[in-house]
Amino acid sequence: MSAHFRKLALIGIGLIGSSIALAARRQGLVDVISIATRKAETLAEARELGLGDIYTLDAAEAVRGADLVILCAPVGAYEAIAKAIAPALEPGAILSDVGSVKGHVVKVVGPHVPQGVSFIPGHPIAGTEHSGPSAGFAELFSGRWCILTPQHGATAAHTEKLAAFWEAMGSDVEIMEAGHHDMVLAITSHIPHLIAYNIVGTADDLESVTKSEVIKFSAGGFRDFTRIAASDPVMWRDVFLTNREAVLDMLGRFLGDLSILQKAVEIGDGAALESIFTRTRAIRRSIISAGQETAAADFGRPHEAPPEPPTPFVREHGGGDDA
Repeated sequence: MSAHFRKLALIGIGLIGSSIALAARRQGLVDVISIATRKAETLAEARELGLGDIYTLDAAEAVRGADLVILCAPVGAYEAIAKAIAPALEPGAILSDVGSVKGHVVKVVGPHVPQGVSFIPGHPIAGTEHSGPSAGFAELFSGRWCILTPQHGATAAHTEKLAAFWEAMGSDVEIMEAGHHDMVLAITSHIPHLIAYNIVGTADDLESVTKSEVIKFSAGGFRDFTRIAASDPVMWRDVFLTNREAVLDMLGRFLGDLSILQKAVEIGDGAALESIFTRTRAIRRSIISAGQETAAADFGRPHEAPPEPPTPFVREHGGGDDA
């Protein structure tokens, strides 16, 4: 199945959109890349970086003649974008996205998709804490999963072609139902982000610890939470508002498990704590075995090479006092 497209339209050009542009260009997957964004300064930055061929503030203009359109904006903007681009979508085109929720996307975008356009929402499970056009890099998707949730009316050929496109950029592709996707991502991504935002906020609010001390004495655990909590606030605001049901369900389960841990600490139940920690440690090893993380020490952070041992001093014997 060919992964090549004549014209790719990217609506939004942050970390994910710019990485798609770079990866697709490097792999020769598209002839023309059209970029639309609502902010003139963001569009100017994308132009300066040479991410596309066509630059416009008009999303409808960007999608005209495109055989692949990918929404890369925050999911809260999807409905307005879908209304704007619907009349300009090319018959036979594929319409996809990169949002972290899928049920909401189906609900707000689906009704505006013209007949003859294959609507295949997607989610590349890849990212960093950085955002904006300059944050992208072509290797972002290498060895990472991309989930596709094709909707009624999407052809099998188009689903296979979009899967081939993501595979050519380095992703492993999984086909999944939208509601199931939202439940899985609620526990693997959304709740961890919610916890990170909360923990970092709690530390910042502590009156008994100055902000300088929180920063100065940051141990590995807190430091890693701050990396997650540095993620794009607009994107994550929209994730929690649009995946509310699944997040609340998983948050309820999490709070139930947290109360068990709280009780074990309160009563000094060391055996229970060790049992839980042993089970969860195995999960970390499974993630490494699945190739989704590195086993390098300290999460792969760079370390200085240890100093060379000193050369042993050897005294030459020349008939002196020690002879």
